[in-house]
Amino acid sequence: MRDERLLFDDLSFDLYAGELLQLEGPNGAGKTSLLRLLAGLLPFNEGELFWQGHNINTCRDNFYQSMLFIGHLAGIKAELSPLENLHWFAALEGIKDETLLDNALSQVGLAGYEDQPCHQLSAGQKRRVALARLTFTQRSVWLLDEPFTALDKTAVASVENLLIKHSQAGGAVILTSHHALEELPGLKKLTLGEVT
Repeated sequence: MRDERLLFDDLSFDLYAGELLQLEGPNGAGKTSLLRLLAGLLPFNEGELFWQGHNINTCRDNFYQSMLFIGHLAGIKAELSPLENLHWFAALEGIKDETLLDNALSQVGLAGYEDQPCHQLSAGQKRRVALARLTFTQRSVWLLDEPFTALDKTAVASVENLLIKHSQAGGAVILTSHHALEELPGLKKLTLGEVT
C-alpha cells in the first residue's frame, strides 16, 4: 500500500544466484516501493521475505550484509570528490586497496575526475560515482533502482557488463529500468500491474 492505494497483492517470486530480475511496469506501479521493501527501507504490510531458505526475520543481519542498494538518487556526498566518496563506500566494505578505487572510477568513465567536487559533476557523472561501487563491492545481492538514468550509451554498456560479470560470478540482481535488457544472460522479468 502507498497513500492508501494498493500497489501489488499476491506477489511471489524467486531469485537464485546468477539471475537478474528486471521489475517492469508503468510509473507508479510500485517498482521502487518493492525495492525499498526488499532493502528494509519500508515496512511490509503483510507477507514474508526469505533469504537462503530462511525467513528474513531470523537472518536479517546476514541478508543486509549481503545486499547493496543503490536508489534512484545518486546517494553521494556532493562536497566530496568521487575518490573521497569511494573511500567512504570502500570503508563500509572493509576494502583498503587504493588501486581498486582508481580502477573503479576508470571503469565507469571518470578517470580525470577523481578529485573534482561531485557538486561540479553532471547528473550522469554523479550517477557513475554511485555505480562505481559495483566494481568492487563484495555483496552478492544488488538492488538497483533505475541504474541507467542519465547515462550515455558508453556508460550503459559499462553497467550492463558489470551486471553480467556479477551474475556470472554467482551474484543476483533485482533492478528497475525502462531500458531494454533482453541481451543479458540469466535475465527474468516481473511486471507489476497497473496502478489501482
